[in-house]
Amino acid sequence: MTKTSTYQAYRAWVTQPISEKPTVSVVIPAYNEEWRILPTVGAIATHMCSRGEPWELVVADDGSTDTTVALLEDLRFPNIRVLIAERNKGKGDAVRRGMLAAEGQYVLFADADQSTPIEQFDRLLDQLKDGYDVAVGSRAAAGAAVSGRSPLRKVLSRGLRLLVSVGFGVKVADTQCGFKLFTADAARTLFELQIVDNFSFDLEVLYLSDKVGLRVAEVPVEWIDAPGTRVDAAKVTLQFLADLVKIRINDLRGHYTVGGHRSVARAAARRRADLIGQPAINPVGSA
Repeated sequence: MTKTSTYQAYRAWVTQPISEKPTVSVVIPAYNEEWRILPTVGAIATHMCSRGEPWELVVADDGSTDTTVALLEDLRFPNIRVLIAERNKGKGDAVRRGMLAAEGQYVLFADADQSTPIEQFDRLLDQLKDGYDVAVGSRAAAGAAVSGRSPLRKVLSRGLRLLVSVGFGVKVADTQCGFKLFTADAARTLFELQIVDNFSFDLEVLYLSDKVGLRVAEVPVEWIDAPGTRVDAAKVTLQFLADLVKIRINDLRGHYTVGGHRSVARAAARRRADLIGQPAINPVGSA
């Protein structure tokens, strides 16, 4: 699109409800983001409108105690939905509510700090159009560009990657990057099963992706450690380790029952077959 047509598309998006089902839903979890939520909305809206497809923005509040919700409501944009939580329950809970409320053919989860710029969306979408069910933005994949990451976070990340790979068999090197894209079927299946309410929900979702039989692509992205982040790396790491145990216990107790979701894996296989013009193969071994 030209700058003029992008502006026109943006003006239409902020003044008129879309008249068809959204192609893309962008889900942002938000907790006390009054200082950056409006710039984030502006950046996302500008890029997504430039793509020329109907889309919606879903902001899942996590019990904010500042003016985050008021600022969003004051915009009165017809294609933004704000999901209000009565209290703070955790990022995993906010993302789950947003993903299950989304109506798009493709559903993107993106952090409110825009550490991964929205322009990286197109790289993830290419993978889904090639037949993957989930595309994960990665700071660890070859070709990623990472800026501003502290030495402590680098060391902790490497240790956790090793633990996740050995202990859980998750092949994705960077499970925690807050930029992930799902087909609608994959999003609904995974987030209906997802339980963890803390930061470790990302790992849980990828663990479930493998359990259900979905294909996951890891895509190198640009990432900048956003100023003003409230993430305490050491504290989050301890919580992550505790959640690893919780995920394993949940699985052993049968909380991740996938029998009813095998049809999703079969549908995903048929979708991939349609894309490449070959017979579908059942990825979970059942008729």
